[in-house]
Amino acid sequence: RIIKQYPVSTSKYGIGNKGGSFKTPLGKHVICSKIGRHVRLGAIFRNRRNIKKIAKIGEDREKDLITTRILRLLGLEKGKNKGKGIDTYERCIYIHGTAEEHLIGKQASHGCIRMKNRDIAELFDLVPRGTRVLISRH
Repeated sequence: RIIKQYPVSTSKYGIGNKGGSFKTPLGKHVICSKIGRHVRLGAIFRNRRNIKKIAKIGEDREKDLITTRILRLLGLEKGKNKGKGIDTYERCIYIHGTAEEHLIGKQASHGCIRMKNRDIAELFDLVPRGTRVLISRH
């Protein structure tokens, strides 16, 4: 059931599932891990680790920064978002915050689902690990 809705950004390269395409994969997913509990809004992550720097929201452009919280996704559909060369988990597709909040609502990411930092912090607290996520064309 839908609890709440948020504006997001998907890939500037479009929809797709191939590794290296930087496209957003469609289909059924599950939140398999949650990263960043209790870090400051705007905290920057690299390789899913807080690097102890805070992004300048709206100023750190063209870096595709991962900020505030990470909800890591695992694809559930073999041949669509799960399996060799198309695996959402292996591709490191997340729902996460961004320094480029001005681009929310536009295609802007490198495959992930981007959210405003306050929104991802709220969503992080609302959904448990194991929550199902459907990525679809509206």
